[in-house]
Amino acid sequence: MTKNIMLLLDGHSMAFRSFFALPADSFRTAQGQYTNAVHGFINTLLRLINDYQPTHIAVAFDLPGGTFRTREYGEYKGGRAKTPEEFKGQIGVIQEVLNVLGVSWLTVEDYEADDIVATLSARGEEAGMDVYIASGDKDSYQLVSEQTSVVYPMPRAQMLLLNPDGVEERSGVRPEMYSDLAALVGEKADNLPGVPGVGPKTAAKWLQLYGNLDALIDHADEIKGKAGQSLRDHVEQVRLNRQLNQLIRDLDIVPDLEALRPLGVDQQALHELFDTLDFTSLRKRVLDELPLRAGLAPLAEDQEAVSVRTVSVVSAGKVALSTFIHEHPAPYALAFDGVGTPGKGRVDTFALASNDGFVFVGSPALLNPEDTNTLTEIIKDPDVPLLGHGLKAQIHAWQGQGMSLSGISADTEIDAYLLHPDQRSYDFAELVQRYLAVDLNAGDSDTLGISLDGQIVGEDIGQRAVLVHDLREAFEREFDAEDYNDTLVDLELRVTEGLARMESRGIAVDRDRLDALHADFDARVQAAAQQAWDAIGDSSVNLSSPKQLQAVLFDQLNLPKTKKTKSGYTTNADALAGLLAKISLREDDEALAGQAFLSSLLEHRDAIKLRQSVEGLQRAVQSDGRIRTTYQQTVAATGRLSSTDPNLQNIHARTEEGQRIREVFVAGEGFDYLMTADYSQIEMRLMAHLSNDTALIEAFNQGADLHRFVASRVYGIAESDVSGAQRSKIKAMSYGLVYGLSAYGLSAQLKIPVPEAQNLMDGYFQRFGAVKQYLDGLVDKARKESYTETILGRRRYLPELNSQSRQVRESAERMALNAPIQGSAADIIKIAMLNVESELTRRQLASRVLLQVHDELVLEVVASEAEQVEDVVREQMGSAWESLSVPLSVGIGIGRNWREAAH
Repeated sequence: MTKNIMLLLDGHSMAFRSFFALPADSFRTAQGQYTNAVHGFINTLLRLINDYQPTHIAVAFDLPGGTFRTREYGEYKGGRAKTPEEFKGQIGVIQEVLNVLGVSWLTVEDYEADDIVATLSARGEEAGMDVYIASGDKDSYQLVSEQTSVVYPMPRAQMLLLNPDGVEERSGVRPEMYSDLAALVGEKADNLPGVPGVGPKTAAKWLQLYGNLDALIDHADEIKGKAGQSLRDHVEQVRLNRQLNQLIRDLDIVPDLEALRPLGVDQQALHELFDTLDFTSLRKRVLDELPLRAGLAPLAEDQEAVSVRTVSVVSAGKVALSTFIHEHPAPYALAFDGVGTPGKGRVDTFALASNDGFVFVGSPALLNPEDTNTLTEIIKDPDVPLLGHGLKAQIHAWQGQGMSLSGISADTEIDAYLLHPDQRSYDFAELVQRYLAVDLNAGDSDTLGISLDGQIVGEDIGQRAVLVHDLREAFEREFDAEDYNDTLVDLELRVTEGLARMESRGIAVDRDRLDALHADFDARVQAAAQQAWDAIGDSSVNLSSPKQLQAVLFDQLNLPKTKKTKSGYTTNADALAGLLAKISLREDDEALAGQAFLSSLLEHRDAIKLRQSVEGLQRAVQSDGRIRTTYQQTVAATGRLSSTDPNLQNIHARTEEGQRIREVFVAGEGFDYLMTADYSQIEMRLMAHLSNDTALIEAFNQGADLHRFVASRVYGIAESDVSGAQRSKIKAMSYGLVYGLSAYGLSAQLKIPVPEAQNLMDGYFQRFGAVKQYLDGLVDKARKESYTETILGRRRYLPELNSQSRQVRESAERMALNAPIQGSAADIIKIAMLNVESELTRRQLASRVLLQVHDELVLEVVASEAEQVEDVVREQMGSAWESLSVPLSVGIGIGRNWREAAH
């Protein structure tokens, strides 16, 4: 007779573990519902069912509000962090999923999930069952026995099975004494304070000596030293802790345990629910691993069983790569372990996977000459389609092996970015968990049947390569369902290759000038520090210590308080600048000292930032005297690029310090000049085009000074009468409209009253009504469709436009105003960048593109080619998007360094 097995889950505990294990923004429906806790919970449940084959299952949940424990001790579980907004609502969805799966779940008024689990585990033991408890709460240790084990979650999604010996190994005591131990040392998660100065080792030693907590308390007078006195001083808290942490095992619930036998999956309800949750592959896994509910006929589309994909991994040396290629056709998915940074690439191990389930795995350093030649041919042949995840890094890695990666046909990181542009990251393991229901962190070999020379492989490079194929197919289905623009996907793949070339080239640096600049900024740091110390007569103050600054500002100088924080009063730069402005008109001694100190302190901070920027550049200079930045292509939801390690996009051209930093970037050996080329007022031109405002279009087509033109219409005066201040205000407002700036935001930016800012905006919209209609229509359309779109079809999904929260909704509205214009500008500069480089190559010119800095391109130019290069740049940038109703204006400059090349 088969033995009955009971599986019990602490629902809230496992849901929270899943929530924090998976990034919320990677698991969100089109309607804005976060599902990371749901997804992770289902995966965990399926894994537990697969591992332990339970005959009975129950999931216990807490109810909102207090329990008998909070009545006994009002601070019980007090001080816990506020529930994350993204988690809210996911418990209810998990309960809906359990209903569909036919798995019982319970709540009991006035009791916690732990008590439900404790009761059912005791009942299971009485019925002769083996019991497995899935919980991340250490209170569950007290339930462990010869029949009951705890499945405890560990980092990287692993699960630890604890029997009585395992509990003793982790805690120092047997399960029956765990609540005694916890009473002594306290439980931070429950806000139960322990005996001061008594840790787990001391508590365990006492309990082993006296047998249990009651006996220990009876003999407390025998324990010597500070620890003994501390115990005697806190014995009532210990008794209370013990009363609160001991789980209830006799709740009046589930009269018949047979009610906990799973009913099976309600297939129709599963499809309906998972459709709303955007779960695709996960439903296949559920139907593959769980039985259907009795009496419900299977749906036609699910008659065919979900097959387990068998993958065979072939080691280099076992089969020639040429033979593998002959037998297993392209396209090939590439995965690698190594280094993928510009100028430092290296491939340690690689996997080349065909889509038929076969993978070739090897190390370039250990390949025989024949395999090396074959691999080189595959990598460099543009007619052999290759796909991967994050292929820009692979381009650098293979370049480090002397191989030029070509033939890129798909990149699943780019796919994920285009489909979900607001995610913070596109980690491969997280994507395959969401789209393929495969948990790489758990070594989920059961879902793939990975084999290597007859042995099972867990998280393996061969597995990753095969999953690239599966993930790409999942993305293709989503692209088709969304009717997404193939042109944009192709553009981003070409951008990947273009950026890799630019990163590899790097940009030359004048090291002597860079070192001199560092010395100058360092001297500014020291001088500002000395001036700050002189102002207060104390050179011992650490100007980087918020605590010491608070003492100087608010105690010694008695200045007005800034915003209160947990650690006192804020001393951030904005607060200090505001404080300086507040006391600037006072002439008392404290205020004058405060003015001198604050001015020097703010200068000190600015100088430190400048010095740090230069130090970052110094560290980044490689052996050939060039700096190679890394472009981030999948970070900004609008499609803009960002630059890291080092960031070359934040060197401001409008400050003297920024210009001095730009001076250190020069033309390298074999080149004579740097050339810069950027678009003039591209956002305003796009605004004119997209809104079809005839007045703005006319202004651009006539070559008018746009901001002076607009100011004359808003103020009702001749263009010649527009003052510089009026033009500046209109310029700020015009660009503010692109970013969804409100009248309040404009007033803060221009330091004018809100009514004046509102009048400016009202006057603008009266004269340029098409712009108003366009902006209003943009938000309305986005609210209906849940996304905005650029001229090239780049989408930004904004389900928050329908949020019940006004703050969240207004933020989404600003994004909806900003995304089409910013995104269209990003599309155009990417097209221009690629077209410029392509034409330079076609003309066989040595000059080349080095950097893209927002709307600006930086090129390295040979003197004899300068005129041709300028012609190419003007032509290709000016014609990047020919269907615009206004011309694209391109400014160009040339010089020996980046500063001189300004225009």
